Amino acid sequence: MVTQQDVLKEYDVQKLSDADNVELTDDQLDSGSKGQLIKLAGQLRDRRNDLNQMASERASKRDDLNAKTREKVDEAQEHREQRDSLNEQVQEHKNKRNELNAEANELFDKVEQMKEDLELDDGKDIEELKEEIEQLEFRQQTEVLSTEDERELIEKIENKREELRQKKDKVEDSGELEELIEEAEEVRSEASQHHQKVTELADKAQEHHNQMIEAYREADDIRDKADAMHELFVEAQEAADRHHEDFVRVQKRLRELDKQEEEERDAERAEKREAAKEEAEEIYQKFKEGETLDTEDLMKLQKTGLL
Repeated sequence: MVTQQDVLKEYDVQKLSDADNVELTDDQLDSGSKGQLIKLAGQLRDRRNDLNQMASERASKRDDLNAKTREKVDEAQEHREQRDSLNEQVQEHKNKRNELNAEANELFDKVEQMKEDLELDDGKDIEELKEEIEQLEFRQQTEVLSTEDERELIEKIENKREELRQKKDKVEDSGELEELIEEAEEVRSEASQHHQKVTELADKAQEHHNQMIEAYREADDIRDKADAMHELFVEAQEAADRHHEDFVRVQKRLRELDKQEEEERDAERAEKREAAKEEAEEIYQKFKEGETLDTEDLMKLQKTGLL
């Protein structure tokens, strides 16, 4: 079973450390100063970017592993197709071998029947007779025999020679038998060739079957690693997404603080304008009553548009 730890080590993937993550609490978000929030936003952004980079690297390695898995599956499929093709050829040669063996058996049955008809199976065959004659002649030439024993030996040799002549005459008179034997042997030889092909092709088919099994096993191993790498990718991506969400929350809070500050500044400016207007109206009233205005008073009247 492939573990995440196995994949981290094998593919030199950086481990995600929770200690490097940036935490955002509701208290920080609600009560933190603008400066604190700006700093926190920068930390969240930087950690988010690091995590996105980590997720991207893990996704790339996962995709590479998935591609290798597909390659192994394709390789296994090729071996399967070659195995199936070879098995089809094996069956074809088996069928042909069986047909030829059946044909050869029929021909040899005919040979045996013809031999029976020609009585060629009675007694010894031609080669055995030749060998016996040679042994008897060798004995005649090398042993010292009595006249009676030599006469009996010569008679025995002549009998064997006569038997051999009769056998040969029968065979010569049975040319069809020789042709039949030759045909049967040729058919049997052809069947044997098909049997040899059956053996060769079956061995090759078994090799492809073994290679197919091994390729599927390797594909399963790589797929397990790809799944573990995907889990690591999800881990990094979810952490990156959480940091991004917190970054967005801080940015939103900063915009709220900016808006609040702007509203306070607007209110302060409005208050100052109102105070300046009231002061200018008092100065203008004095002017209408005939009092002499100094330069500063005149400038205040000009600012408010009363002069």
